[in-house]
Parts: sequence; structure tokens; C-alpha cells
Amino acid sequence: MKESSAHEQSNGVRILGVEFFNGPASGAVELMTRHGGFLAAPSAPGMVRLSYDKPYRDAMLTADLVIADSGLMVLSWRLLRGQRITKNSGLSYLKKLLSLPEIGDPGKLFLVLPNQKAQAKAISYLSRKRIPVSSENCYIAPQYGVKIEDPALAQIVDQRRPAHILIGIGSGPQEKLGCYLRNNLPYRPAIHCIGAALGFLTGDQIAIPDWVDRCYLGWFLRLLAQPRLFFPRLWRASALPVLILKYGEKLPLLR
Repeated sequence: MKESSAHEQSNGVRILGVEFFNGPASGAVELMTRHGGFLAAPSAPGMVRLSYDKPYRDAMLTADLVIADSGLMVLSWRLLRGQRITKNSGLSYLKKLLSLPEIGDPGKLFLVLPNQKAQAKAISYLSRKRIPVSSENCYIAPQYGVKIEDPALAQIVDQRRPAHILIGIGSGPQEKLGCYLRNNLPYRPAIHCIGAALGFLTGDQIAIPDWVDRCYLGWFLRLLAQPRLFFPRLWRASALPVLILKYGEKLPLLR
């Protein structure tokens, strides 16, 4: 999709070497549905990874579409660079995606999830939305290392041939897995790396009201719900404004 949609992303914004889509969530969903490939919605800690995680960096630089999910990145870019970029959270993007009529067709959707609990809640939620997904159209991801390859998953996906793959295993591994699948599948589905967004809807994660999402405060609710998990992530994210100030549009040096 990089080449075919280059003119459609002419208003994109380059931040730390990554080209971000700068339009509405509905436009991003349309592009992914039309062209396939893999979409990334990096968190603030994920953007910091560009400076030290080479496999993640390679995946982000070859992503077919990247949306600005991080409120910290959007605000930092506006304050430090004087330029606006449209914030499209993984949650707002996912809601648009799940509203597509074609998602309701059997076999169109495949989920990659972190555990059985997340799977059960996802199947229940999607069933209430009249989106048929069974355990056969789900995959529980193993604990991946720094470099990610999963031929077993690629084989399952190739057999089932879903049009859409949702990967919700967290920033870092999910982008690497999305890149791996795009490069190793013999057909081109739309691969959506949306982190915890599905969990916000299913109840596997704390619910994020729309007004909280619009005010860039989802991180605060998650911190209140799981302080031991999210405080270290926020600490890592604090390096992002410094990277933006130092490098701007350029890719950070790899340390």
C-alpha cells in the first residue's frame, strides 16, 4: 500500500522518521480495507522504542499505514514543532472498523490475543454485536522474543484466509508480528495492530469513555487501574518529548 496510496497521504506528517496518516479514522479504515497490509498505532513508549529496538524500528518504517494513537506525541509535536496532527486512537479506529458491514460476514475476522480470558470476552462482545467469531478464528499468542517469527500462526491464517486480522497483544510485539505476517502470507489481508483497544470494548481492560479518549486521558484511567504496570510505561514514555525536540522529523540514532 505504500506506493499505491502515497498521493492519498500527501498530508501525512513525518515524526521521528515515521510517516503518520493525518486524516479521519474512517479514511484510515477505508485505505486498509482497500489495500490491505499492516496498520500500526504506536504508543508513546513504542515511539521511544525506535531508538533502541531494531526489529520494532524496521517494522514501523515499513508499516503500510500508521495512525497517531499517542496523545503525548500529538501534544508534544504541536508544542515543540508548531504543527497539528490528527489524533486517531486505536479505540476510535477499531470502532470504525467494526462498523463495516463486511465484518459481520462469517470468517472475515481473525483475532490474535494475549490469553484465553481476552479471547472469551472478545467472542462474547462480538457476538452481541452480531459479528460471528469462534475460537477457531482466534489465536493465543505465545510470549515472543525480541525478534518475532510465528510460522504456525501464518499457516493457520493462510488456511482460513480472513480479510481482517486484529492483533491486540500490546505495543512492540504486535507491530513486529503484523510486519511478519504481511511479509510471509501468500495473500494480502488487512492487519490491524490495535493494542488494548479491543480490551477496552470487551471489558478485558478498563473501559475508556469517548470523552476521555477525546481528551487524551486514556493513559490516566489505565494508570489508576493498574499503577504497577503502567507507571514504568509512563516513565519510558517521558523520553518521547526529548526525542521529538532533538530529532523532529528525522529517525533517531539507534543506540
